[in-house]
Amino acid sequence: MADSSSEDDNVPLGQITKRPDSVVSSSSLPNKEKRRKIVNYNQFDDDDDDSAPIARPKKKKIKTEKKSNGSSSKTPDKVVSKPIKKENGIKKSSHKAAAVTKTEGAKKPLKEMDKAERIAHAMQAYLWWNASDPPKGCQWVKMEHAGVSFPEPYTPHGIKMRYDGVEVDLSPLEEEAATFFAAMDPEGMHLGNPKTAPIFIKNFFADFRAVLGKNHVIKDFKKCDFEPIREYLNQQKLIKKAITDEERKQNKDSRNEIMFKFGYSLVDDHLEKVGNYNMEPPGAFRGRGEHPKMGKLKQRVEPEQVMINLSECAPVPKCNVPGHAWGDLRHDPTVQWLCQWKENINNQVKYMQLAAQSSFKGKSDRSKYNKAAKLCGNIDKIRANYKKNLKSKSLETRQIATAMWVIDRLALRVGGEKDTDEEADTVGCCSLRVEHLKFDPNNEGSDNKEIELEFLGKDSMLFKQTIDFGSALYTENNGMGEQVYENFKLFCKKKKKGDDVFSDLTPTILNAHLKGIMEGLTAKVFRTYNASKTLQEELLKTEKSAGWSRLTAAEKVVEYNNANREVAILCNHQRSVSKAQETQLENLGGKLQTLIDQKKVLKKILKRLTEGNDKNIPTKKDEAKAIEKATKALEKAKKMKETAKTPEEKIAATEADEKAKILKKEAAELKFNQAHLWDKTPTSEQVMKRITAWSEKISKMEMNIKHKDDNKEVSLGTSKLNYMDPRISVAWCKRNEVPIEKIFSKTMRDKFNWSMAVPPDWQFNEEISKQG
Repeated sequence: MADSSSEDDNVPLGQITKRPDSVVSSSSLPNKEKRRKIVNYNQFDDDDDDSAPIARPKKKKIKTEKKSNGSSSKTPDKVVSKPIKKENGIKKSSHKAAAVTKTEGAKKPLKEMDKAERIAHAMQAYLWWNASDPPKGCQWVKMEHAGVSFPEPYTPHGIKMRYDGVEVDLSPLEEEAATFFAAMDPEGMHLGNPKTAPIFIKNFFADFRAVLGKNHVIKDFKKCDFEPIREYLNQQKLIKKAITDEERKQNKDSRNEIMFKFGYSLVDDHLEKVGNYNMEPPGAFRGRGEHPKMGKLKQRVEPEQVMINLSECAPVPKCNVPGHAWGDLRHDPTVQWLCQWKENINNQVKYMQLAAQSSFKGKSDRSKYNKAAKLCGNIDKIRANYKKNLKSKSLETRQIATAMWVIDRLALRVGGEKDTDEEADTVGCCSLRVEHLKFDPNNEGSDNKEIELEFLGKDSMLFKQTIDFGSALYTENNGMGEQVYENFKLFCKKKKKGDDVFSDLTPTILNAHLKGIMEGLTAKVFRTYNASKTLQEELLKTEKSAGWSRLTAAEKVVEYNNANREVAILCNHQRSVSKAQETQLENLGGKLQTLIDQKKVLKKILKRLTEGNDKNIPTKKDEAKAIEKATKALEKAKKMKETAKTPEEKIAATEADEKAKILKKEAAELKFNQAHLWDKTPTSEQVMKRITAWSEKISKMEMNIKHKDDNKEVSLGTSKLNYMDPRISVAWCKRNEVPIEKIFSKTMRDKFNWSMAVPPDWQFNEEISKQG
């Protein structure tokens, strides 16, 4: 007999989608028809014609209730007969007319995608790596977009600051500047740091005085009192926390409206997401580290400062600021940016560009990694060349060779000349000063070959490492570590602390030398090569270790992160340990100890039960009451938010919500502390199972704490996003049956979508550089 589902393929489309006049009971159908699943045609009702079905769903066998009438079909032990309801003249079978299996009943309804998700899903259909490239030298042929979205104009709040104890009237522009300072946390990283606070205050007040004008009463910062405005802002934060679900939805809809208008660009007839479509709002500049310009006022960027770039045939987007127009229009397909303007703090040009997952960024990333892979075939020749020149009689040649060694082996950036009045004093290889090097830091004697390097690197992150140039790491295989040490001693000889180590070398000279060795070679290519090569070697090393095949996916991810950490350390990708991280580790440590204590209690319970003593076995107490109390408090706070009209009522609702969250947290803690217990006395088997489960929990938590502790000062994401070829990670996941979601976040998967098709045996080598 032919399968019934195959017969449906020959049914006309109109006949499939046509709504029947009535639904026939399964009991009156022939045997073949009984096996067919009854389709609820009401589920296809939708205002959107696109959602109409184009084919009948595949039929599945279902159990049917049937009175015993002598037929060959099996009759259930107990039959419950229910009348069929009649609504609007149409018979409708009860939803219990067919007994649904547990599996089908447990299925969750599919989540309906919102507009943004549907757009993102549709955009995945465009595979730029399979599309033809634009003409040589061009980034695009046609480009259309809506320009940049500007922030709302400032709305004065009317709260007055005090000067020398007296309230001061301020214009809207002056009030806005005062509000920028009042919004800063007095105990935060800028005003709460004794090193940065004087810089921030000095810069802010200089710009604030310029806004106030020469004749304004405010002259001395020490007499300024921003507390009234700060109190108002804190009050507004409490009011915003009282937002209802409906208001939250409205805010999201407003943001989405802006995103749908400005967040997409049409490039060569396909949709691309725009990265920074919102213009930066004005405010107090914060900077990183001890930036010399922190505290200065970022001015509001006007449309007249913005240049638009799009194709000649594209319509010029309308400026969304009434009474203003774009500053200039450009049609340049050789660049990737959509808009550009100049900011006032560092006088630098800023750009609006496509998002990280765009084809522009994807092509750039693939080209970067392929260029780094090209080094695989040239690295031996390059290293042999600079090692030979480490002993050159020419000081410039010797300094170039030493810098090459440092860039290759220590992964330092080139570095450049900085005006420390304009930028933070960050350092790279060429800008190292004598004060950044400390020879024999532990005073171990003349045979010691150690140098402590300490300076601020990119983003003012501290680079502090003691390098033993005499160790096997730098001397084996003609590593020339000792010669590099001698060169550093020579370069620092008879120099003052503030003098450059590489006195005869500039970034321009070094970059020209790098490009002369290999087309497109830069210090970043070296870093990318070393990062990718290190990751691949570390991963292969672990895969060859004994017992690898027995590891779980979670344990393999830990080994991957260990390899990732080696790369991050090589590239000096550090991060500051926040108070939140420290608190999280402390909390995890407390939870681990609780689990260990709970396991001990379980073992004592098991011992007593096996001895036949089931009296006074501890059970759960007050858990349900605590949960109920927290639930009621949260519901009450929610109602208060929904009914709150005045600021006072909203603040009261926020306070009630915060108290309810504390109760919820306490209930969760109580639940966790009693999670090993039962509501009533358990059996020995139950306790044994729970002991096994607790052993697994303890093992997982120990692994989690170790991972977080090992990586708390290391940024794994920076090397993963910018320096490690993603194809290495994708291939590793495929070889080891580890879900890519465990390694790459959603953002990374979108950014590196071009790398997902590589085979499991893919390798980072010279061959891939031929791919473009």
